[in-house]
Amino acid sequence: MIQEKILILDFGSQYTQLIARRVRELNVYCEIHPFNKIPTLDESIKGVILSGSPYSVRDEEAPIPDLSAIKGKLSTLGVCYGAQYLAHFYGGEVLPSNKREYGRANLTYIDRSNLLMQELELDTQVWMSHGDTIERLPDNYQPIASTKQVQYGAYQIQGEPTWGIQFHPEVYHTVQGKTLLRNFVVDICGCRQDWTPDSFIDTTISELKETLGSDKVVLGLSGGVDSSVAAVLLHKAIGKQLTCIFVDNGLLRKNEFEQVLDSYRHMGLQVIGVDARERFWSALSGESDPETKRKIIGRVFIEVFDDEAHKIQDVKWLAQGTIYPDVIESVSVNGPSATIKSHHNVGGLPDFMKLKIVEPLKLLFKDEVRRVGRALHMDEALIGRHPFPGPGLAIRILGDITPEKVALLQEADSIFIKALKEDGLYDKVWQAGVILLPVQSVGVMGDERTYERAVVLRAVESTDGMTADWVHLPYEFLAKVSNEIINQVKGINRVVYDISSKPPATIEWE
Repeated sequence: MIQEKILILDFGSQYTQLIARRVRELNVYCEIHPFNKIPTLDESIKGVILSGSPYSVRDEEAPIPDLSAIKGKLSTLGVCYGAQYLAHFYGGEVLPSNKREYGRANLTYIDRSNLLMQELELDTQVWMSHGDTIERLPDNYQPIASTKQVQYGAYQIQGEPTWGIQFHPEVYHTVQGKTLLRNFVVDICGCRQDWTPDSFIDTTISELKETLGSDKVVLGLSGGVDSSVAAVLLHKAIGKQLTCIFVDNGLLRKNEFEQVLDSYRHMGLQVIGVDARERFWSALSGESDPETKRKIIGRVFIEVFDDEAHKIQDVKWLAQGTIYPDVIESVSVNGPSATIKSHHNVGGLPDFMKLKIVEPLKLLFKDEVRRVGRALHMDEALIGRHPFPGPGLAIRILGDITPEKVALLQEADSIFIKALKEDGLYDKVWQAGVILLPVQSVGVMGDERTYERAVVLRAVESTDGMTADWVHLPYEFLAKVSNEIINQVKGINRVVYDISSKPPATIEWE
């Protein structure tokens, strides 16, 4: 059976990935492609969504897609810039708005007889985010929704399966956004809603068997969700042809190497554990620059991994836990980020390894990876584990890395994470950790003055790390953790809590 899909054309909006996530929450598969790299259209594509954009349709550099094979032929929904494009370049007029069109608004008129507007309630809240507005629609465009400020909040082209909306249905603040997207994806495009974890597992295992045949595969495990789920999928497909390598880079959490190795072996995976702590510490000695630290860790990891991979005869493939946001980043409208973090670079493999790449999870977002892991009946402690950065504690130790600093941070971090679990807070937090600052502060212990290190507690809530907010942990809990760290970890005399959100701050400090 052909896998149905919705095609999302990306014009550079910050919300494009969110559109994809909302469509997939409807159990419908979708793919994001740059507006200027439209894939070959075939019967699997049931509809097209045009995203928003930071550009105005009136800008000289405005993104102009070739919709000749799409408009009027495939069900199409233009969102914000997409809606303005379909109006402005087909006989209408888009001008700078002289009224505020950012933030919450309410639909004061809805044509509920229109398929796209079914079940939407009058006065329902929507989210606007645009500096232009559609001043005049082309003659054959029919308005189907308005707000007090925006006359053409939504429209359909008469005689065509083409719609435009000037608000964002994908964001949380559009209260019935999911209903509108379901109207488009299910009722208008006719998608079956059969994109489920079980269907993904069955399809992926079948494809892996066909692609890999009897070839040997090597996979670098990190102890995280992505590489673990990738390993289990591969193991189900090819069994003992898969060898996993788990490297202790000296920057893991306390006792993590032993605990993770043990859990993998209980899963039936063939795992080689490599103690390379001294090699990493030596390479990092004296280096303080965050990006340089990342590059050193990436380089040494590849060297260690390559040494171990060469001990396995006739390996043909390298498996990676790449997920969909990494793939999107590498082909986005604006190109990859100016500085790609070394541990997340898609296909970041040196030529000398000469292995083909297999990425079983490259179609999934992080929350989808977790759902697949649960469908595979993997240990919840592994599936629910907080994300942990590829460079590990190296980017939570501000400044240079020493074994002594690593040991200090491991102890403090262990106390924090253990307390979150004991107080039932761990699963309410998306990611948590401790940061060791390159400063010392004066303190008093007993009758003595101390001059010791300060650490920062960081706990955020998020869905996929693209945005994050700090978690309002109870004061009593923070006081308890602070007291335990200062009393139990010799060398730390001050604990602070980070209350920064992303953006403008990042989750990690480096």
